Amino acid sequence: MKNKGCLYGTGIFLFLLTGMLVFYFYKQQTTDPIKFESVKPEMRDVVKKAVATGSIKPRREINIKPQVSGVVEVLYVEAGEIVTKGQKLAKIKLIPSEVNINSAQNNVELNRIRLRESQRELERQRGLSSKNLDIDQAKSGFEQSKLEEERNRKLVEEGVISEQEYRQFKLDLELKESIYENAKISSSNSIRQFETEVDIRTQELAAAIDNLQLLREGVTKNSKQVSNIIVSTVNGMLLDMPVEEGGSVIERNTFNEGTSVATIADMSNLIFEGKVDESDVGKLKEGMPLVVTVGAIVDTTFTAILEFISPKGVEEEGTVKFEIKAAIKDAPDDVFLRAGYSANADVILQRKDQVVAVQERDIIYSGDTSFVEIKQGDQEFDRLQIEVGISDGMYTEVVSGIDTSTVIKKQTDPKAQDLDEDES
Repeated sequence: MKNKGCLYGTGIFLFLLTGMLVFYFYKQQTTDPIKFESVKPEMRDVVKKAVATGSIKPRREINIKPQVSGVVEVLYVEAGEIVTKGQKLAKIKLIPSEVNINSAQNNVELNRIRLRESQRELERQRGLSSKNLDIDQAKSGFEQSKLEEERNRKLVEEGVISEQEYRQFKLDLELKESIYENAKISSSNSIRQFETEVDIRTQELAAAIDNLQLLREGVTKNSKQVSNIIVSTVNGMLLDMPVEEGGSVIERNTFNEGTSVATIADMSNLIFEGKVDESDVGKLKEGMPLVVTVGAIVDTTFTAILEFISPKGVEEEGTVKFEIKAAIKDAPDDVFLRAGYSANADVILQRKDQVVAVQERDIIYSGDTSFVEIKQGDQEFDRLQIEVGISDGMYTEVVSGIDTSTVIKKQTDPKAQDLDEDES
C-alpha cells in the first residue's frame, strides 16, 4: 500500500511539472517581439568645457588690527556698512600694567635729570666761552709772533740776518695764526655741541612723557599714529567685525600678529577663486572666458576672465588640483555678490554653434572608429560609420556621415517595449 501511495504521488508531481513546462514554452512563443526606439540628430550648440569649483572673493581684503592692547570699549560701525579711509571703527580701553606704568614714570624722571645736567653744562661752557681764555691766549701768541716777524723782516732787508733765519720766523707766524683761527672755531663748535646735547635730552624727555601718557590714556599729544582709536586704512565695505564690546584685543607687534578687529574689502572688484583637476589644467590659458554660476543666485550667470593658473598642484582626495583665479566682469547692478559665495565656473575649451549632434549614448565606439545604427525598415537597423567632433559629455558633434533627416537607433535597454518615435 505504501509503495502504491509513493507511485501515485510521483505521478502527480510529474504531471504538474509537465504542465508548467508546456505553459512556459507557450508564453515564450506568444511574447511580443522587441521594439527599439529611434531618434533623429538635431542642430544644437556643443560646448566642451572644464568645471572648476570654488568661491567668490574680493580681490583686496584687509584685516584691521589694533596698535595697543586692551578691551574693546566702543564699536562705531557694523558689518555691511561702507567705510572710508580714516573713519573710526572702534575704541580700545587700555588696562595698563602697574609695572609698565612705574617703569615709564622712572624713565621720565631719569630723562628730566639728564636734561638738567646737560643744561647746566651748556651754561658753564657759555661762561667759559664768554671769557675767551683759550682765544685770548692764542691771539696773544699770534700777535707776539707777528711782531717778531716784522722785526726780523727789516733785519733781513738790512742784511743783518740771512734769509734762512727769517724764514723760521715767518713759519712760526703762520703756525700761530692757524692756532688762533682754530681756537675761535673750536670755541664756537663746543657751544653748538652742548646745545645739540640739550636738544637731544629734551626730545628724550618728550618721548618718555608721551610713552607714559600712551600707557595711561592710549593717545599722545604729538602722535596720531599710535592710538586707542582704530580707524579704517582703506575705502570699502566692512565684511566682518569678529570682536564685541568688552572683548580683549592684542596689539600688532614683531612677535604677535595681533587680534583682527575688522575685515574690509572692495566689493566692486571681485574674483572667482577655485580649483581644476590636473586632467584639465593643461588645456587652460590665461585670458580664457569663464561662465560662473553661484548656487545662492538662481537663473543668473556671470562672465569672468581667467587671470591666474597656479604652477603647483595640491593633492585633494586622491587627485591633484590646481588653483585658478578669474576676474568677474560686468555683474548686473541688481545682483549683490557676497564674499564667500560657493560657485562653479565652466571654462570654455571649445565651442561649436548650431551643428549636427547626437546624444553620446547613441554612438557605438570601436577603437578609434565611431558608428551609429541607422533605420532601414521596420525594426531593421544597419551600422554606419560617422566622423565625430567635440563632445560636452551629453551631446557629440557629427562632422559627417548623417544629417538631421537620418533616423538612428536609440541605444537603450533592448528589452524596452516603447514604440518608435514619429518619423515624419
